[in-house]
Amino acid sequence: MIIEGYAALFGVEDQMRDIVRAGAFGESLARRAEPLPMLLEHEPRLLAGYWTDTREDGRGLWLRGEMREDLPGATRTRRALARGVDGLSIGFIPIVSHRAGRVRVLTEIELLEVSIVTHPMQPQARLTLARELVRAA
Repeated sequence: MIIEGYAALFGVEDQMRDIVRAGAFGESLARRAEPLPMLLEHEPRLLAGYWTDTREDGRGLWLRGEMREDLPGATRTRRALARGVDGLSIGFIPIVSHRAGRVRVLTEIELLEVSIVTHPMQPQARLTLARELVRAA
């Protein structure tokens, strides 16, 4: 199954009062040698696949990945998607940030994983596509 969407939107305050600035993921993505893990609800034991195409665009952090049925979290993730779960959430370490009033502005982030979640901290961070892959035998 191929899925894609926005895991973070630039300049939009989330429910934790964080704002991600454009360019915040650039260095982390450039350093990454392996595909980014796709988890369910940030649970490491529920690895469902990998995000193989990740990039920043004018809107935010866009990604596309593939769920792999041979991984422990794939079945539960597929059931969650079937129930309408479509939220995305980043697992990260803030590298460079500063306070601006009541918000934390994140200007550099070490991206660790992106999870499919029921309740994303950034409500607009959602899947835009979930499509089955049909492969020839």
